[in-house]
Amino acid sequence: MKEIIINGRAVGRDHPPYLIAEACINHEGDIRIAKEMVFHARAAGVDAIKFQLHVLDDEMLREAPQSANFEEPLYDTLERTNLSVAEHQELKELCERIGIDYMCTPFSAASADLLESKIGVEVYKVGSGECTNHPLQRHIAAKGKPMISSTGMTELAEVDETVAVLKAHAAGGFALTHCVSAYPCPYDRVNLGVIPLYEERYGVPIGLSDHSVGIYTSLGAVALGACIIEKHFSLDRTLPGPDHKSSIEPNELRELARGCRAVWEARGAARQIFPEEKEIVAWARESVVSIVDIAQGSVITKNMVSVKRPSPAEGVVPAKNLEDVIGKTAGVDIQANRQIRWDTLK
Repeated sequence: MKEIIINGRAVGRDHPPYLIAEACINHEGDIRIAKEMVFHARAAGVDAIKFQLHVLDDEMLREAPQSANFEEPLYDTLERTNLSVAEHQELKELCERIGIDYMCTPFSAASADLLESKIGVEVYKVGSGECTNHPLQRHIAAKGKPMISSTGMTELAEVDETVAVLKAHAAGGFALTHCVSAYPCPYDRVNLGVIPLYEERYGVPIGLSDHSVGIYTSLGAVALGACIIEKHFSLDRTLPGPDHKSSIEPNELRELARGCRAVWEARGAARQIFPEEKEIVAWARESVVSIVDIAQGSVITKNMVSVKRPSPAEGVVPAKNLEDVIGKTAGVDIQANRQIRWDTLK
């Protein structure tokens, strides 16, 4: 399984999940809110906070239709909430100062070029809408930085095509995020089983861009092997706007960070007795014991013995060997409620 490197941090199945707080346009174009979101994301313990940069006339026509989660035309919403390059520079500097990765999604070649030349991003996150935009995928890949490409709104054959493009051009390596682009996404549409499917099919780091309510599906994704979790984040999801309802708030973001790392630590597949269990083993297992007085020379029958705690010490008959005791002869007198030793049987 390959890795990508983001700001010196290895991202892949063998490393704790890389967690991205997706600010999207939940700052409503207000740099003060955007900066507050940076501080909250850092306090929550995630690895990165991600914004968006739009050069609108390079990415869309004004008459592009809007989905139900928008209350005004798409172009107008993005124009109103778009942060300037200078504001993005401020956000990146803030992120660097307080110790959280700055990320930003471009939606066209022009915005990708600005991120490269004016802001200096270390990684490119490409949105689901651009998954089938092979010219843009190639344009970003040519910059030689690691890429995270989201795959919402696609069929498997389309993902195959995009992966072929990235494998041919992404010298900086790439990861995929499984995604369902519904806001919010119903649980029965999340389809977490795509994560191991992608992992086996493509052999690259796989994550989840999660639009469902709450943090449950993100935790489940980590259990299934996701090494990147991207979650929409809002200071207040009751605010008006297209993405607030499918976002989590700061306290939930903190739980997401804790939970994802806990689940990652719990994913091991070793079946052994761990050192922490050994003092429990001393009392929790059962031994073969006498339930009546057994005279020396007696042949042991089923009504003379049973299994009870504590665990068998060395030489004591363990519970699994109860049937082996039946029919043996007692070599000594055995009082009731005593563990039976192998060396007392003939």
